[in-house]
Amino acid sequence: MNSPRPLISIVLADDHPVVLHGMASILRAQPDFNVLALCGDGIAAAKSIRTLVPDIAVLDISMPGLNGLDVLSGITSDGLATKVIFLTAVATDSQILTAITRGAKGIMLKDIAPESLAGCVRQVAAGREWFPADVVDAAMERETGRRVQSKQLVQTLTPRERQVVVSLCEGNSNKRIARQLNLTEGTVKVHLSNIYNKLGVANRTALTALTIVHRDQLDPGISDVFDTDWKAPDASMDTSDPISE
Repeated sequence: MNSPRPLISIVLADDHPVVLHGMASILRAQPDFNVLALCGDGIAAAKSIRTLVPDIAVLDISMPGLNGLDVLSGITSDGLATKVIFLTAVATDSQILTAITRGAKGIMLKDIAPESLAGCVRQVAAGREWFPADVVDAAMERETGRRVQSKQLVQTLTPRERQVVVSLCEGNSNKRIARQLNLTEGTVKVHLSNIYNKLGVANRTALTALTIVHRDQLDPGISDVFDTDWKAPDASMDTSDPISE
């Protein structure tokens, strides 16, 4: 006889009580979810996540005390297995892209249908990601002034440039990229400059977000390279300088 699957454990955090309890009601109505804690700010969320180590944390990006991005950085630095989904009414383009590059597994807007929230949680718990392409693409376009399509990663980049992209998006500094690909740091910086120019992006944050969100649609020639354990760049890494180490 098959044993029942373990419930998906969840911590919720939002500084608006109506939203917080509304989310809790939606998720508690699902037979496969176990909502462990409701938190009204980022500090409470960080404490609950550290203590309970839930499978999923559904967080608002903007919260008092600690914002959602800071909570996410703490989860990463503590080495916790909790996966983060951001549910937000308003987020800046920079927040959306930073959330993706720091390791968030999903982003949802608060006006979504209840069943979509449950579906998102299940997808992320199963090891997949939930990034609405229209939301992320729009953020990318506003942030960079140019819409970038997946095919540009294949059609405009050389094989070596693709290798640099993969290594960068695994969280490596220029020094580590150079060592990994047997290049000089100067050559890596030249490659990065060429990549940013070709794709119309300005920095590591935008490039990482672009690549993570679109990698499932990439041509097999580069998808094979992406078949690896992806991790977000170190949150302390400077993502504003196109050629930072």
